[in-house]
Amino acid sequence: MLLNDKQIQAWIRNNERFEQRGDDLVKGLFLSYRKNTATPSWRFRYRLSGMRKVITLGSYANLSLSNARKQAKELRARVTLGYDVATEKQNRKLDSIEKNEAKKNALTAGQLADKYFTDTILGNWKHPNIVRSKIEKDIKPYIGNMPAADVKPLHIDAILRKVVDRGAPTVANDVLRILKHIFDYAIKRHIVEYNPASAFDLSDAGGKESARERFLSRNELVLFFKAMRQAKGFSHVNLVTMRLLLMLGVRKRELIESKIKDFDLDNGTWTLAKESTKTKAAIIIPLPSQAIDSINELIALSDSNDWLLPARKAQDRRLPYISESTLNVALKKVLNTLPDDIEPFTIHDFRRTARTHIESLGFPPHIGERCINHKIKGVEGVYNRYDYFDERKKALQALANFLNECEGNQDFNIIPFKKKAG
Repeated sequence: MLLNDKQIQAWIRNNERFEQRGDDLVKGLFLSYRKNTATPSWRFRYRLSGMRKVITLGSYANLSLSNARKQAKELRARVTLGYDVATEKQNRKLDSIEKNEAKKNALTAGQLADKYFTDTILGNWKHPNIVRSKIEKDIKPYIGNMPAADVKPLHIDAILRKVVDRGAPTVANDVLRILKHIFDYAIKRHIVEYNPASAFDLSDAGGKESARERFLSRNELVLFFKAMRQAKGFSHVNLVTMRLLLMLGVRKRELIESKIKDFDLDNGTWTLAKESTKTKAAIIIPLPSQAIDSINELIALSDSNDWLLPARKAQDRRLPYISESTLNVALKKVLNTLPDDIEPFTIHDFRRTARTHIESLGFPPHIGERCINHKIKGVEGVYNRYDYFDERKKALQALANFLNECEGNQDFNIIPFKKKAG
C-alpha cells in the first residue's frame, strides 16, 4: 500500500484501528493505530543477523508522512551497513536519562561554594566570615543557581566586572582568589573538569595592590569629627567606636570582636590574646584616659554582658558582635558629608593616621610601630623582646590628647617625647 495523508486522516476520523499498515515507498516503514493509543504512530521494521527488530519513530501528530519516510530511509541505509539502529536508539535514550539524572543531581555553583567553605574554611580560618561574606555577596547572586560544571570564564569575568564597577578593586582581587580556590577544590573532588577562573590574574580584577599611604592630617581630623556629628543616620555609638580606632591604632576586627572582660579599666589596660591579633602575638594595650571614658560609654550603651560592640537589632544575628561591614557603611555616610576636596579614606587608614601622628608628636619610629602592634623589623626585632609598655602608654596618651584637641578644633601644643638618659 502506498500511504498518503488523505487516507491516514480518514482512518483517524473513522476511528479505524489496526496493528500495522505498511508503506510501499519505503521498505520497513509502517503505521500502527492500536486501540489503546490516541493517535497513529510510525514504526520501522528490519532484520539484522536473522533477527527481526522494530523501532518506534514517533506519532503521526508530531511526525508527518514525508518526515517519517525520510527517517526510515536513513535508518535503512544504516542497517545495510550493519548497524543495529534499535540498539543505538536505546543507548541514546539511556545516555539522555543518565545525563538528565546527572544534571538533576549536579551541584550548583552556590552549593559548591558552601561545600568548599564548610570543608576548607570553617574551622581552619580565624575569621571565616570574611570568605563567607564575599561568597554570599559577590559570587552566589551571579552564578549561585548555575550547575557548577556549566560555569564558564565569561561568567567569572562578569563577576569581576561587577565588583570593580562598584569601586571595590581590592574586593575583586579577593573574589578572584576565592573563585580559583573553589574550582580547584571542585576539580580535586571530581565535581568539575576544569577551573573557569584559572586564566584570570589580578590585572583582570582589581589590579596589583600597592601599599596605601593615606592618613588623615590634623585639619582632616577636625573636619572628620565635625562630619561624624553632622552625618545623617550616623549614630553616637559609631562616633565613639571611630574615636577609639583612631586613638588606639588597632585593627578594626580586633575592636569589633573584643569582649568586655578583656578590658581592665581600673588598671587602664586591654589584653589582646594572640588568637585575636593578626601577628599571632599577644599584647597588653595601655589605655589613655579618654579611651577608658569611651569604653565605659560603649559598655553603658551595650545590651550585652559579653561584647563591647554587640550585634545590632537590624543585623543578621549569626554573629554576636557587629559585622565587618557595619563600620564601613557608617563611614560612607560621613564621607558624603565631608568637603569634595577631601581624598576618600578607609577605616584601615586610621592605623596609619595613628602611627603618623605618634611620630609627629616626637616619639621614635619603633614606639609607633609597637603602638599599632607591628613587629619591630630586623635584628632589633629578633633580639629585643622588651614590650615598651611605659613608652607606648605615654605615646598613646599623647595621641589621645591630640585627637581630643582635634575633636574640639583647638590648638594643640606638641611636647616631644624625650628618651631616658642611657
